[in-house]
Parts: sequence; structure tokens; C-alpha cells
Amino acid sequence: MSVLEREIKLAVTPDFRLPFLTDLATGVTAGREQTVELAATYFDTFDLRISRAGASLRYRDPEGWTVKLPARDGDRDGDEEAIVRVEHHVQGPRPAGDGSSSMPPPEALDLVRSLTRGAAVEALATLHTTRRVVALCDTAGHAIGEVVDDRVEIDSQRTEPGATVFREVELELADDATPSQRLALLTRLRTAGAGAADPTPKIVRALGAPARAPADVQVPRIDADEPAAANVVRAAIATSVVRLVRNDPGARLGDDAESLHQARVATRRLRSDLRTFEPLLDEGWAEALRDELRWLGDVFGAVRDADVLIERFEPEIQRLPASDRPPAETVLDRLRADRERAREQMLVALRNERYDRLLDRLVEAASRPRLLLQVDDTDDRARLTALVREPVRALLDAADALGPKPRNAALHQVRRRAKRVRYAAEAVAPALGRPARRLARIATEIQDVLGVHQDAVIAAEWLRRVAANDGAGIGFAAGQLAALEHREARRARRRWPKTWQRTHQKQLRTWL
Repeated sequence: MSVLEREIKLAVTPDFRLPFLTDLATGVTAGREQTVELAATYFDTFDLRISRAGASLRYRDPEGWTVKLPARDGDRDGDEEAIVRVEHHVQGPRPAGDGSSSMPPPEALDLVRSLTRGAAVEALATLHTTRRVVALCDTAGHAIGEVVDDRVEIDSQRTEPGATVFREVELELADDATPSQRLALLTRLRTAGAGAADPTPKIVRALGAPARAPADVQVPRIDADEPAAANVVRAAIATSVVRLVRNDPGARLGDDAESLHQARVATRRLRSDLRTFEPLLDEGWAEALRDELRWLGDVFGAVRDADVLIERFEPEIQRLPASDRPPAETVLDRLRADRERAREQMLVALRNERYDRLLDRLVEAASRPRLLLQVDDTDDRARLTALVREPVRALLDAADALGPKPRNAALHQVRRRAKRVRYAAEAVAPALGRPARRLARIATEIQDVLGVHQDAVIAAEWLRRVAANDGAGIGFAAGQLAALEHREARRARRRWPKTWQRTHQKQLRTWL
């Protein structure tokens, strides 16, 4: 089970006392204070890869095993005070008394594998918490959150000397709590002596400076006034490695198609960026990394392609006559079975040492790519601009060669060229600014219209194979769905010439 956790942690002094929290003006009523005793054992690698990434893996009664991972940026809603994480609760046995002789369950280790990269985990700290809880309701009696006052004692050999006890207050509100209720509660807590918001997780406070060290992958800042090509390469690689690592858990869980999509996009961007920056990189190093990324992209792709077809067919089936829907649902069931088989194969690959080794190489590439020594007098801005010219020329050549009635494969090739232009422009945009961002938007527009066409073509081909190999009922339903896909492909074909005419004349050719 997964839950989005959104809480505001406030620093407090040892003598802090919870204030009266009922605020009738904003409709907040506070329940009776309750006290509970908690003991949580936290697991991590020796070099704290989990904690440094803002995640945690713990066992605590009564909820058992919990993995907390940073939420995607879209889940933060611009809330700078709150710490936002996704809680995953995993079934598994209680660890042994000393916390060292039993490992977390495989399902929990799976969720942090992109962080640990297969490194061993061990119990590093047990936090004993005396928790005072005040439940919060609105005037109608509906729960809107709670305030907890935690006094934490640390049991760990990794604790900094003298830092064995700390205290913090947390405000956790439900999504339907109003901004005025949040403001009123924070005001009361701060008036009583609570300090500023401190998003530091408990385990990080317990382990001290080593846990506050940066995560293994950091995206360097680019100085747009004096861009260094080496930093642009590092930033492009690091951005995609972070995307892969953050979306790995959702891809494994299988209930979030977007996480799988983003993990696949990360592999594609990495391959594209390594090709774009090829003149700056050791050729053998970059090609070997691209080969491994091609393998990983295929692992994700088999499941993602099935997801795309399922997402297309489900609404289309509802457009068929009622009598034709049952055989069409049979088609969908077959596709779901294919997806499940592909997902099982994906999980085997993601639990393999080959994947761990690739992640290690990507982490190293993000900070120390094998850059060639540049011996000419070309400045970095000109060098980065030149890197985009080759994919733009390739796109122009592919589009100009289409002719009046292009084949599906030729249109797909133009789409691939447009995607590479987009990725290249986005990679250099932190250094080159507006012209690169404009080029990326243009390439995205081209990619999108041809993407609609390609998705429809693939769907129609898959349905054609089903119709050819199955009985009349299923074949007829598949044929009806294929007709809808052919219609969608024709619409995209009609949009394509206007899109190309509008976008390519000035905006693309100015880079030549």
C-alpha cells in the first residue's frame, strides 16, 4: 500500500509545550492528547545511500516495514515548508532483537535498489519515540490531520557524540484542510515557541553530518554567462540518472504507468545525450554505455508499449456496438496477459546484477564523464551550438526526402529525428538559453503530431495480427478497432504537412 505523506516539521526546545489548538474562527477542533511509545529500526548501506537521497527504510510497530521515498515534483504543489514523501507499507517479519540478523523483505529492498545499487543494508539505528498526538477535526467532525510532539532517543553506534536525544513537532494535514486552517495552526505553534520549518527526516538528524551529505547524483548548476561544456554534459547525464532512479520504484510496483514511462524516457534521453555529446566524449566509453542503456530501454519498452495499447483500446472499445464489446474485451485480456509476462521479465532484469552495475556506471558518469581534452580555440558556447547542428540537419534531410505520399516507416524516422533534436536542444538549453528552448518546443511539436501517427500505426498492426490469427468474433472486433486506428493515423497524416510547413522554415534552419 502506498500513501502520500505531507508534513511540516518544526524545531522545538526541550521545554516546549503544545498550545491549545482549537481555533473556532477557522473551524479547527482539537481532540484529547494521547501518548504512544514507538520503536523504529532504520536500515541503510554503510555509506548511507538511502538516507542521503532523502529516503528511509525502517521497521516500526505496529505498521511493520515502511519505505519512504521523495515524491515527484508535481506532488509538492509549491509547498516549500512541507516534506513530501511517498510511504510504501510492505509485509514482512519483524527483525531480530539486535536488528542485524534478519534482512528487510525483498519487496522493501526492491523499492530502494536504485539507491543501494545492490549494496548490502544493515540496521544502523533504532529510534525510541515518546509521541504525544492531538487529532484535528473540522466543525463537522471530519478528520483534517494531527499534530504530534515527538521526543526521540537514539540508539546507534553511528550517532554523533552528545547527540542522543532530540525533539520535534510535526503538523500533518489532510488534502481537504483549508489554507486558513493551516495558517492558524502554524501560528499557534510558533507563538508557543516552535521554530521554523525543518524538513530533515528523523533518521538524518539521528545519524548527523554523514547522512546530510549530498546524494550520489547531483545536477551541477550551469553559468549561462560563461557556460562550460563539461558542466553541460554532466548536467544532462545527471538529470536523466535522477529521473531513472526516482521512477524505478514506481516502475517496479506496476500501478503507475507514468513512472514506467519516465524511467524509459530517462534511458532514451541518456542514449540520445551520449550521442549528441559524442565529439566531447571518449568514443568507446560512450558507446559501451549506450549499448547497456539500449538493453535497459528494451526491458522497459516491452511493458510500456503494452501500456500504450491498453490505454488506447480501453476507450475505443466503449465506442463499439454493445454486441461487439465482449470479443473486444477478449482482445484486451490478451494484451493484459502479454503485459504481465513482459513485466515479470522486467522485474527479473531489475533484480539482476547487470542492472546494479549499469546504475553504478551511470552514477559515475553523472559526476565524472570521460571527456576528451579540447585543444582547439573554439569557445564552449560555439562548441555546444555545433553539437545541435548535426541532428537538425538530419531532421531536415529526412523530412525533405519524404515526398508527397510518405511511407509509415519514413514518417517514423522523421519523428525519431525530431526527438533527437528536442533532446539535444534541451540538453544545451541551460547554457544557450532562449534559442535552444524555442528549438526544443518546435521539435516537440513535430514529435507529437508524428507520435500520434506512429501510435495509431503500431496499434493497427497489432490488431491486424490478432484478427488474422483468431476466430471470426474476435477477428471482427479487432478489425473494428483497427479501423479506428487507421482513421487516427490518417488524421495525423493530414496534420503533419501543415505542422512541418509552420515550424521548419526559419526556426530550424537558423541553426545551420
